[in-house]
Amino acid sequence: MTATPAEPGTDEEPPPPGAGRAVIRAALKSMPGVPGVYRMLNRRGEVLYVGKARNLKKRVGSYANRTGHTNRILNMIAATASMEIVTTHTEVEALLLESNLIKRLKPRFNVTLRDDKSFPYIMIRRDHNWAQIAKHRGARDRDAEYFGPFASAGAVNRTLSALQRAFPLRSCSDSVFESRTRPCLQFQIKRCTAPCVGRIEKPDYEEIVHQARDFLTGKSHEIQQRLASLMTTAAETRDYETAAMYRDRIRALAHIQARQGINVQTVDEADIMALHQEGGQVCVQVFFFRGGQNFGSRAYFPVHTQSMDPPEILTAFFGQFYESRPAPRLILTNHDCEERALIEEALSIRAGHSVKINRPQRGEKADLVRHALANASDALRRRMAESATQRALLEGIAETFKLESAPERIEVYDNSHVSGTHAVGAMIVAGPDGFMKAHYRKFNIRDKDLSPGDDYGMMREVLTRRFKRLLKDDEGHAGTSWPGLVLIDGGRGQLGVAKAVLADLGVSDVPIAGIAKGPDRNAGRERLFLDDGTVIRLEPRDPVLYFLQRMRDEAHRFAIGSHRARRSKAIGTSPLDEIPGIGARRKRALLHHFGSAGEVARAGLHDLEKVDGISGNVAKVVYGFFHSET
Repeated sequence: MTATPAEPGTDEEPPPPGAGRAVIRAALKSMPGVPGVYRMLNRRGEVLYVGKARNLKKRVGSYANRTGHTNRILNMIAATASMEIVTTHTEVEALLLESNLIKRLKPRFNVTLRDDKSFPYIMIRRDHNWAQIAKHRGARDRDAEYFGPFASAGAVNRTLSALQRAFPLRSCSDSVFESRTRPCLQFQIKRCTAPCVGRIEKPDYEEIVHQARDFLTGKSHEIQQRLASLMTTAAETRDYETAAMYRDRIRALAHIQARQGINVQTVDEADIMALHQEGGQVCVQVFFFRGGQNFGSRAYFPVHTQSMDPPEILTAFFGQFYESRPAPRLILTNHDCEERALIEEALSIRAGHSVKINRPQRGEKADLVRHALANASDALRRRMAESATQRALLEGIAETFKLESAPERIEVYDNSHVSGTHAVGAMIVAGPDGFMKAHYRKFNIRDKDLSPGDDYGMMREVLTRRFKRLLKDDEGHAGTSWPGLVLIDGGRGQLGVAKAVLADLGVSDVPIAGIAKGPDRNAGRERLFLDDGTVIRLEPRDPVLYFLQRMRDEAHRFAIGSHRARRSKAIGTSPLDEIPGIGARRKRALLHHFGSAGEVARAGLHDLEKVDGISGNVAKVVYGFFHSET
């Protein structure tokens, strides 16, 4: 056997051949033959591997054999300097403890999941006189009903946005609710019934709460029938305004169902998991179905899987994936997993209800698994095609801004103007392939009431227009991509304006942050203003900071370019273009005669009549245009 290389990141000499095997044989002398969990540690006390066993002595004893091991296992054995064990009463307890330790310690020879963020839910609170519907993440310790999990913040945000069109319940905080004296923007765009100012009676509001609860528990068909009946009754009594309101709610329900993409009859509550392995990498695609509805999907890329088969990877994946979240009653997969009965028992104990793992061969359930497998294959190929450097930068962005995963789309906003004139807002977009110039957008500032140089007002208009368009595109099934991060060129003030805009539009959980230059506007001393109020500063040579600077500078460049183009266009126009009946020939005659549009504006009626091609009537039109008040 060849010597094992030193562990990555150390200057230590590799352990001598057979040293790890000797450590294991020594540990076996006092190891009991009972269920438990074992840990292999290197010379620095770091955990290399965590495993569980029905019989510790037999399982660990297999590592003492000289043959029958993969290179991965041989390297692990060679690096082992000590062992620790914990005995348990049953193998199920050992499995539960193993998954907990792997998730906490992340040993380098175990299959591990890097993305351990909690899933978002939709919550309907019961601890307030007027129920609130909102997104929730974390411990479910409030007096509320929770519906989910949803695959991502974007999935729950889009569903919640559409849901509020069908069931216009309040989403504001209690403090905002208590302080309102007039309806907010949510009421104006028909996403709330304004119970805060008495625009709806309590029984009517409770009926909407009941309908929303029924819809989220899978009774969508009954809800649509009930709303259709109410719409018909209102129309028959010629209460057309109420009928239109019910019609809009039915359309919103249809929109939610259409967005789900997959509608099944035989699956009520299940997770669909498909594993695709290619090029030494693995992707596990997970679809979530609750109440017969598709709550979205997410791709996972477990690491340390190069020498492992799909059943072994899935077994490790199940243990860690459900370590901190309840499993549904049914899990459908495209591979058999090792020790299925044991895993089912462990997940059932953890979830508090029976959990079954199936590998369907035919029918609708098999179609769902095949669909998930196609998504897993596509996701893995996209990941392999991405630049490793760009992916590392996006993962660094996720860590810096506390995002649940690396953003696929970053939108950066900036304004440009000269003393408030020809003001333009700009949005640039970056993603896994770098700058996405086909997605850039400019916004000519339209609000005439803004004070010159009101950067806050400009940013408010730009973001309002942008996210209203996103909401409208969602409603019209346009499939527009939502940003995984919104970055504002500015500090705490600009960030506050941006957060207020999103709150007014009912857009929640779109991560947003500000980037401001440091003292004397020195590059490298930028401050990052996070959504939670935190202000951080990265090291001057941090690659993530360079990436943020590039995006900020690109937004600035695009904003200035758009502003200059607008200003140039304005310079090239003439007031004469706005005069009725003045075409190119007469405009040319006036300019040739007077030299400029300003001189035309100052000319008297008699002077205008002297221009070749300008009749008396036309001269009166031109004179009247510039002297309408005289």
